[in-house]
Amino acid sequence: MAIVINFKPSVKQFKAWEYLTDLTTSFTGYGGAAFSGKSYLLCYWLTSMSIAYPGTAWGLGRKQLTTLKKTTLITLFKVFDECNIQNGSDFKYNQQNNTVTFENGSVIFLIDTMTLPSDPLFTRFGGLELTGAAIDESAETAYKAIEVLSTRIGRRLNDKYNIPAKMLETFNPAKNHVFSRYYLPYSNSNEREDVKFVPALPSDNPSPEVPAYIARILSTGSKVTIERLIKGNFMYDDDPSALIIFNKIQDAFTNSFAERGEKYISADIARFGSDNTIIGVWDGMVLEKIVTMDKNKVTEAASEILSLSRTYSVPMSNVIIDDDGVGGGVTDILGCNGFVNNSRPFPNPETNEDDNFNNLKSQCYFKLAESINSNKIWIRSEEYKQLITEELEQVKQKDMDKDGKRMVIPKDKVKELLGRSPDYSDMLMMRMWFMFKRVKVTDFGW
Repeated sequence: MAIVINFKPSVKQFKAWEYLTDLTTSFTGYGGAAFSGKSYLLCYWLTSMSIAYPGTAWGLGRKQLTTLKKTTLITLFKVFDECNIQNGSDFKYNQQNNTVTFENGSVIFLIDTMTLPSDPLFTRFGGLELTGAAIDESAETAYKAIEVLSTRIGRRLNDKYNIPAKMLETFNPAKNHVFSRYYLPYSNSNEREDVKFVPALPSDNPSPEVPAYIARILSTGSKVTIERLIKGNFMYDDDPSALIIFNKIQDAFTNSFAERGEKYISADIARFGSDNTIIGVWDGMVLEKIVTMDKNKVTEAASEILSLSRTYSVPMSNVIIDDDGVGGGVTDILGCNGFVNNSRPFPNPETNEDDNFNNLKSQCYFKLAESINSNKIWIRSEEYKQLITEELEQVKQKDMDKDGKRMVIPKDKVKELLGRSPDYSDMLMMRMWFMFKRVKVTDFGW
């Protein structure tokens, strides 16, 4: 029997299919809820393209290769059965090389997108020459992996067949890079021409198995599970390790009753020319002004902070700067306080004893969470509200179920989730240093 692409898409799947086959869309996000036909769409797209364009190469990624083989690959083989694509004659699966090779020369590469300590920059993707790629459950994959993999598509016979480089990502709701890259622009009607999101719910899936699935979740699932996996609500987060309540983050932008008082400046300095320098000017617990500097020199950052200190009458003893990396150069120029993330935390001012934090950064982030959750902070600027919100939602306790010192998840992990550095939240966190410094260190015999 001949191969027949027997795809009968739902309305939402067809919309995504239009983006996957047009000449303008480069990145397509699909899903936002469980059981919405995500993997099915992904597998049919890869299959049809591989069959239609001989000799092309396609990437199929997921965070863990073992999970991919137990889930997405099984769906791919089901699609093969529906299309009468026979093992041995029409395709061959090489478990050792993690490839599916078709009789016409097209190949699907199974790709592990996990961040490895030995390969944080995903250099292992460097040898891939792909026509296009798809990532299943991309919310689990670090943005850096997606970014690097996107540079490897458009490299195999795209010109011959006039196929634009395309990447498909499927995912459930998550407060990380898929939220900022796909959901937020879609919800604000501000999508780029080349980046499109198609929200799909279980109710959009015509499969006869769906009604029973929905009924089961509605009867046994928590409110968060129902909102996320049935209703596709990106605003719900089921992570118990999150330190700051979402509604309280939103309140922080309207808490006009926050206490004013002494003036302070806290600044997170761009490391070695990367990221941004973020400077905050405080009146007590009111964040009056935020300055963002892109790829600045140490002298430029120092000059801006000095100017702000004079404008707002902030003495250098009330200025705190991230002392790690190039920030140390700014503190040397200004003679202000330096914040050393991994330094010893302050003693508990009530007990005079160790406050059970692994370092100063964790202690100050816990204090920031406490201050925001109790409505003590007012962030007057709305300009950076979304960026700040995204970063504060990633303030989470690491290993919360284990005994030992309290700590927050490291910055590198947050960067993986967001696809950028949490510079705004770090600036907010460093303001907390002065709350501990109100108690003189000499009182503790240091």
